Amino acid sequence: MSELPELTPDLESGEAGFLIKPEFKPKSIRSFVIRAGRITVGQKNAFDTWWPVFGLSLFNGMIDPEQVFGRKAPLVLEIGFGMGDSLLEMARNEPDKNFIGIEVHPPGVGRLINVAGLEKLTNLRVYMADAMDVLEDCIPDGAIDRLQLYFPDPWHKKKHHKRRILQSAFVQKLRPKIAAGGMFHMATDWQAYAEHMLEVMSTAPGFTTEFTETGYAPRPDYRPITKFEKRGERLGHGVWDLLYKKTP
Repeated sequence: MSELPELTPDLESGEAGFLIKPEFKPKSIRSFVIRAGRITVGQKNAFDTWWPVFGLSLFNGMIDPEQVFGRKAPLVLEIGFGMGDSLLEMARNEPDKNFIGIEVHPPGVGRLINVAGLEKLTNLRVYMADAMDVLEDCIPDGAIDRLQLYFPDPWHKKKHHKRRILQSAFVQKLRPKIAAGGMFHMATDWQAYAEHMLEVMSTAPGFTTEFTETGYAPRPDYRPITKFEKRGERLGHGVWDLLYKKTP
């Protein structure tokens, strides 16, 4: 397991808090905004207790999933799990699978590992790092059986579209990491981003979908409906799932 992420006292604010930052390699364009996450003493204690159990470090390089989890099992990797509710539910509901979550915002990471620790989940690990860096440096080719990208930041303004994580170049970089026959599952509640996803994936070599009529798939049973999604449904917002299989 990795060492505890750098935690420093938040002396500037004069509050009893700590600053924690995600791991990343320098690059010019990112799909997220890097901001120091201020955490409380209680949250720091959660990191102290559970990060050594669940945490993985970008800077430890390539992993062997079988060694990390102590068993051979299908690997599910989720990019950007937010506060971790759906990832926790999937790890509970699919104990036959190993799960790795990647998230850059410390409050969500802290909450996830705290709950996972209290529930004694053994099939979950976490990176607090840039997802592309993790995929490039840490995940072996062909290791992922299901790659999940749920509700990524849509970056609404046209001038910010270059920050959207789902781009053709990104898809081709992640494709080698997915096992032959493995799934790439995306979901969004922004129709314009769903259309962007569909445009990118419809021209992506090495992927196919059985949902050829519209390109959109019914929500698979394994993807939980989040509180945010339920609230959106009450307001009349749609949700679009895309399921693409990697071809041999």
